[in-house]
Amino acid sequence: MPLRSAQWYAGEDRNAYIHRAWMRRGRPADAFTGRPQIAIANTASDLTPCNAHLTAVAAAVRNGVYEAGGIPLELPVLSLGETQVRPTAMLWRNLAAMATEEMLRANPIDGVVLLGGCDKTIPALLMAAASVDLPSVVLPGGPMLTGTFQGSALGCGTDVWRLSEEVRAGTLSAEQFARSESAMIRSDGHCNTMGTASTMALVAEALGTIVPGVAGIPAPDSRLLEAAHRTGRLAVDLVAADRRPSTFLTKDSFHNAIVTLAAIGGSTNAVVHLLAIAGRLGVDLTIDDFDRIGARVPVLVDLQPAGRFLMEDLHRAGGLLAVLREVRDLLEPTARTVTGRRLVDYLDDVTVWDPEVIRPRSAPLVPEGGIAVLRGNLAPAGALIKPAAASPELLRHRGRAVVFDSIEDFHARIDDPALDVDADSVLVLRGCGPQGYPGMPEVSNMPLPRKLLARGVRDMVRVCDGRMSGTAYGTVVLHVAPEAAAGGPLSVVRTGDMIVLDAAARRIDVELSDEELATRTPAEATIAAYANPKRGWERLYVDHVRQADTGADLDFLVGSSGSAVSRESH
Repeated sequence: MPLRSAQWYAGEDRNAYIHRAWMRRGRPADAFTGRPQIAIANTASDLTPCNAHLTAVAAAVRNGVYEAGGIPLELPVLSLGETQVRPTAMLWRNLAAMATEEMLRANPIDGVVLLGGCDKTIPALLMAAASVDLPSVVLPGGPMLTGTFQGSALGCGTDVWRLSEEVRAGTLSAEQFARSESAMIRSDGHCNTMGTASTMALVAEALGTIVPGVAGIPAPDSRLLEAAHRTGRLAVDLVAADRRPSTFLTKDSFHNAIVTLAAIGGSTNAVVHLLAIAGRLGVDLTIDDFDRIGARVPVLVDLQPAGRFLMEDLHRAGGLLAVLREVRDLLEPTARTVTGRRLVDYLDDVTVWDPEVIRPRSAPLVPEGGIAVLRGNLAPAGALIKPAAASPELLRHRGRAVVFDSIEDFHARIDDPALDVDADSVLVLRGCGPQGYPGMPEVSNMPLPRKLLARGVRDMVRVCDGRMSGTAYGTVVLHVAPEAAAGGPLSVVRTGDMIVLDAAARRIDVELSDEELATRTPAEATIAAYANPKRGWERLYVDHVRQADTGADLDFLVGSSGSAVSRESH
């Protein structure tokens, strides 16, 4: 099969001359004849601190590509730093995917290595690869090493939420809190908890897009560079085999990703990302699949925020493949990986080295810990809850709604001593969905009222149309769809309405009749809080973003293009 790059470089005409001459710059003549051109789509950026080390990782990939006979071409792509960009990195996930797709399609590239780490970068890269359908392999940047403070390990993200609540409760001084800051981030790499970054790396491996055994290698570990070299070599082989995402990413692949998500106690954000990736491929995946496949899978990985340990411990204990060995009977055995081999073929020779970190099936961290999909008159298109991160006694609860129209409204009133709220109340935050904010920010795990924290309350039922960080915890009903800004029932809930959560029955309801719900209209303050951008990407996003239950992609990006061909120019 002729190389795609030959469309640019082959021949003796003026266009081929221009393409070769401008790229020559010291390369030998045979660089353009029969040698696969491998892009290294690199999300390294100083403003994406979790990905800043990927330039060094890219150098190891380059060596592997060269060694295998390819030509490596580093391609900086749009990078999203979860902790830095405002209002939320999720606002630009679709833009990053679209921009990467267009650059891969526009350039003389035969295959691509996708370098990601921080939360949105791996999902965006996979969405792009699925759409352009060039031979592609993901290389995750890996988690950071474990930091310590006052003799205890720090979970990146999770301990930020915990320590900040203790400051608000008056049990930790602001000075001690500030002192922990320099210990929180010990090294290069993304969050060391089972947050979205770790979750998406592990899930991407289960999906088959990463060389098995690579996801979870800590960022400073020299074995990551070894894996990078090996991945560069594989990228050249993928071109020769014409092994594109569409040739191995099937419904069975997503089945295995969902089993993995449950077994590792992964982030709820993986749901919206996997739905978006499946949508690009044309794979029929719904939120109900997450409940059907994963809800009763035991959580075996004892990591924060659901457990005790951190990603460095998971790697030491045997890594993802050791986890999957424990749930092998739940996996679809035919699903293949980017290497051409089946995922289950990699499970024969793995060992669990620490059964405290990776629990056996006979002694799980949580017997049924997958993400549960809720429906009811408050979420007709569905909502999510992560039982493993919730308080068991709150998974069935009835309480009076205390409603906030925006995150700004919430911040302005949550610590007001006069706020009519108690431990049984249900905090409701709306206007935080894909359209309403816009971008669906990670605000669903709302901080609790200061006056309740002072009384020892550490969890309450919370309901929101936004997301929450994978490093967060609590009894949080999130991704409520349709969102308030799209006319969902959440838009007409009032303070004082009774909210009923029954996770076992998969229900989230407001105690109002259908007739009452139908006659209510949103308050002026509710509507005024919705996003109303006038120009640029935000305007395009609000006009075209779909709801959370389908992956929050843009409507005109769903479905693979089925072609990596670009129109000729010059």
